[in-house]
Amino acid sequence: MKTQDLTKHCGTAIEGVQLARLEGEALDRVREIAYRRGVAVFRDQDFGPEDHIAFAKRWGGIDINNYFPLTDEHPEIAVVRKRKDQTMNIGGGWHTDHSYDQVPAMGSILVARDLPPSGGDTLWAHMGAAYDALPDETKAKLELLEAFHTADHIYAPDGIYAKTDQGGELRGKDLKTGATHPVVVRHPQTGQKLLYVNPGFTINFAGRSREESLPLLQELFAHAMKEEFQCRVGWEPGTVAIWDNRTTWHYAMNDYQGHAREMHRITLTGEPLAA
Repeated sequence: MKTQDLTKHCGTAIEGVQLARLEGEALDRVREIAYRRGVAVFRDQDFGPEDHIAFAKRWGGIDINNYFPLTDEHPEIAVVRKRKDQTMNIGGGWHTDHSYDQVPAMGSILVARDLPPSGGDTLWAHMGAAYDALPDETKAKLELLEAFHTADHIYAPDGIYAKTDQGGELRGKDLKTGATHPVVVRHPQTGQKLLYVNPGFTINFAGRSREESLPLLQELFAHAMKEEFQCRVGWEPGTVAIWDNRTTWHYAMNDYQGHAREMHRITLTGEPLAA
């Protein structure tokens, strides 16, 4: 197994392994890389749907996605798709998957299935590095804060996606979500302190209105979006990425109008988060 960090803070490319056969100590090493570096990227994988599911089960539990279409033969696999006639994509803004759940997902295994000729990269940003770079006075301000997360404004019948050409394919529009988490959490495996708010799903600080919360939230969002905390992954046939939702945000670029892009995603079960 060979590794190469993508940037100083975020992302590692791993060579010399086939995920379909990965287990034991080698799997543990990949877990550790994903936890600490935020995202692990693998190229040239022979990784069919059955391999995808079997590997996810070796990693841990699988969370079935409530919103995206599911593949007909494998309901464990969610389809993240943009048809060539659509203009809106899925995930086209900085966010952390499932932060609106009481027990947020650990992360995801995303497999490239149908790619545009160019574009469609994914960006990740490392929330451990973002937290570490905050001024001490800001860290002190965040120490006891909690924040409320929800997806209702995104997926509801009158939500953001419903007003776009993605609305017809999404499921779970009547679900109600909401969870309150510490603004700074410790990673359950590494113990690293992580900034745990995100622009997609974090609405307000507990005990404060949206209006009262926005100045500090926007300050944190702008800080965490700095390029120094990011990595960028271009997709090719056979590319697989495994990322940690606690450690990172991610952003799917929507720069391939007139072309289709389809990715298959399995969401990995997490555990409760604590300050």
